Amino acid sequence: MSSQLVGVHVGSGLTADNQVGDGGVLARAAEVDAAVVQVFLADPQDWKAPKPRPDVDELTAGDVALVVHAPYVLNVASPNNRIRIPSRKLVGQHATAAAAIGAVGLVVHGGHVTGKDDPAAGFDNWRKLFERQAGDGGFGVPVWIENTAGGDHAMARELEAVARLWEAVGEFGAGFVLDTCHAWAAGWDLATVVDDVRAITGRIDLVHLNNSRDEAGSNRDRHAPLSAGEIPTELLLEVARTAGCPVVLETPGDAASHAAEIALLRETLG
Repeated sequence: MSSQLVGVHVGSGLTADNQVGDGGVLARAAEVDAAVVQVFLADPQDWKAPKPRPDVDELTAGDVALVVHAPYVLNVASPNNRIRIPSRKLVGQHATAAAAIGAVGLVVHGGHVTGKDDPAAGFDNWRKLFERQAGDGGFGVPVWIENTAGGDHAMARELEAVARLWEAVGEFGAGFVLDTCHAWAAGWDLATVVDDVRAITGRIDLVHLNNSRDEAGSNRDRHAPLSAGEIPTELLLEVARTAGCPVVLETPGDAASHAAEIALLRETLG
């Protein structure tokens, strides 16, 4: 049996009024036999701080590993103070809330600068995030930066950009999340991607194993089921095996399809 944790993204597991819905995160994990689940602690399209969870005791006492995904709206790299400063604040708040539920890491997208801005400013803004937090004792959980699918001025779309980003944040222990759909969309070679990324970052902390609805290099972020996209399924499974770290599915589908994908992954990794 492989020691790699395999699981799925499950959302928040809470209702709009912050109550546990339909058994919550752990019920969803049990339904698909997931050993790790990725959760939101607040609306991913909003700037609100996470609230204390009513199921904190169950989550911290459970045997399912938890990964928290920060809201999509965050953009730590932005030169715009009205975006960057709230983004920094929310990363800190989500890291604290993630620690409260015993999460193993916080996933944050790499972000971008606008067309008229020097990308160097974006990398520097990432460094400042870690530098300032280090002065306050660091984050409550490891912060893992995820590669992105598109954008001409993105901090983590091209491998060359990831290299510049790691020059800025690597010394602070930043982690890396490899999203296979995003990598495919950005034109990365999935046959060598694990080695390519590790040559830059020295690490891959989590794989988002997703197929793509679009061709390689499309810059489109449209996930597909493991066995129903443009990426050969065997290539995806090999990325998961080679990475040797926890794997979270963000594929479309219902509980039955996710359970089947998790079973396929376990069979491959075992």
